[in-house]
Amino acid sequence: MIRIYLTGRIAVEHDGSLSFDESALPGRQGRVLFVYLATRLHDPVPRADLEEVLWGDSQPAGAQAALSALLSRLRSLLRKPPLGADISVDHGSLGLRFGSSVWLDIEAAANAVDEAEGAARRGDTRAAWSHANVAAAIAGRTFLAGEEAPWIEARRQRLSAALIRALECLSAVSAGTGELTAAVHHAEQVVALDPLRESAYERLMRLHVTMGNGAGALRAFADCRERLRDDLGASPSPSLERLHLAVLRGEPISGS
Repeated sequence: MIRIYLTGRIAVEHDGSLSFDESALPGRQGRVLFVYLATRLHDPVPRADLEEVLWGDSQPAGAQAALSALLSRLRSLLRKPPLGADISVDHGSLGLRFGSSVWLDIEAAANAVDEAEGAARRGDTRAAWSHANVAAAIAGRTFLAGEEAPWIEARRQRLSAALIRALECLSAVSAGTGELTAAVHHAEQVVALDPLRESAYERLMRLHVTMGNGAGALRAFADCRERLRDDLGASPSPSLERLHLAVLRGEPISGS
């Protein structure tokens, strides 16, 4: 089994031992090149696309030669035993090639959050908790720190979405098992990641009410109203307003 970590510190492991980490990659461009190829593990990339990834619209006169040099250095790193990997070339497209099955952290995060939500729907809290923690651990790490590009931002957004789903699952599971403090903590993390997500504020308000903390529920609503007003010029939804009014009145709240 080969394990590739693209979030946090880039690394490749073979049978549980480190083959190389990002310090061995050929500089900043080699780091970007390896990560991009790894994100396209099942989809070979045209050489022209790699030049675009590395230099955008400002490709140097020697871009082709520079890319060839980076690929050569990356091949040398991949071919070292016991990893024995390579970069394949097929009709002008390039892709990472490994002789063993590959576990890729960003794929694992996406799969884990799906598994967590499925387990939660089945009422399997232990499996939901386990899968959601895997997803949160991976998706919570930084992707290509210090680099900016549309494809990098798109990947970060996908990881952020996976992290939010994982935290929502953890919050729901924690609430279901009576661990309300943990449930509130995870709900607050969702609000911090997406401060315009009204459903997150609603969950947080209901959790506070369940804990007998009406003041906390009112603070959550006030934070939501302020963010919506300042960022969107909007007001909370009617359903959230009704929940706020019920908290103010001390009325029973269903589902809290």
